[in-house]
Amino acid sequence: MDLSPEPLSPDPRWRAISEPTFLMCPPELYDVSYVINPWMEGNVNRSCRQQAMAQWQQLHCALAEIAQVELVEPQPGSPDMVFTANAGLVHRGVVALSSFRHPERQGEEPHFRKWFDDSGFGVCDVPRATPFEGEGDALFATDGSCLWAGHGIRTLLASHRHLSQTWNVDVVPLRLVDPRFYHLDTCFCPLFGEYLMYFPGAFDAASQSRIEAHYPEQRRIAVAEADALRFACNAINVGRTILLNEISGELRSRLESLGFALIEVPLSEFLKAGGAAKCLALRLSEMDVTHNAARSAHAASPRAQAAEPEPALQPPGIVRYNTRYYEENRIRFAARRAHGDAFLGG
Repeated sequence: MDLSPEPLSPDPRWRAISEPTFLMCPPELYDVSYVINPWMEGNVNRSCRQQAMAQWQQLHCALAEIAQVELVEPQPGSPDMVFTANAGLVHRGVVALSSFRHPERQGEEPHFRKWFDDSGFGVCDVPRATPFEGEGDALFATDGSCLWAGHGIRTLLASHRHLSQTWNVDVVPLRLVDPRFYHLDTCFCPLFGEYLMYFPGAFDAASQSRIEAHYPEQRRIAVAEADALRFACNAINVGRTILLNEISGELRSRLESLGFALIEVPLSEFLKAGGAAKCLALRLSEMDVTHNAARSAHAASPRAQAAEPEPALQPPGIVRYNTRYYEENRIRFAARRAHGDAFLGG
């Protein structure tokens, strides 16, 4: 059997998810139970689960207005499962499953693996020796031209090779140097229209140069430290709509002047664990589908969103609409595992 990687071209078969789609996990078991980043220090057992649920529901409600939201069921002993963006990285029906650096989060891996496998995604593994923390440290440019990949704090630089080989994609490494911004998605947010919102101080000089070489000055939105510490860059972007934590009036005006509609959701309970909007939602749809501007044209203002009745949460379940298309991935990955390959392209 030929086990060489198949080219992942933009074939219609890979477009099974036809609308912006994200994965979230209700915070029924969320808590700050340990310290694995600076935000958790002083906050162990100090999170209010009732308040966290209210904030999460507000975010879920707002996102569900402009995208399909799938749910994974929280599991005992994994309080950080709510941060689904760290579960893996999804592209063309395949998920590169996270290999968490800290043992405290490694228990999440089999639960996310089961969800992706049951939902018909091809699942590939990143070796434990090269930690990789999913979309927390890997973000596609909105035009899909490259994959920005963080390293230096959680994810190991060597893991980028697996991502490149899995999808035959250009991986651009960015070194994180500030432990407060321990994941790339806490300080770097590619936006629709080839804009970038980021905090330059989170990166070393070489990484800042790579960013500046890719994004012209008029497309770079460098946030002040105060907004960076509000996790302004940890935002969910669907077309012209941005969902994020509360930010400064200055940054709000800048984004609105560029044509973005902002939905600000207070996420103070999740900041205690070092997360905000983007941490709470993993993108499942392709970039072109996610940023279909027509889908987000009807997005309401934060005030209008708050005034609308909150829809009932859909129960955790399986993504049924893509299974048939991804069955060939399941077979191909099973064959690779049988031959001892830990990841596609290995």
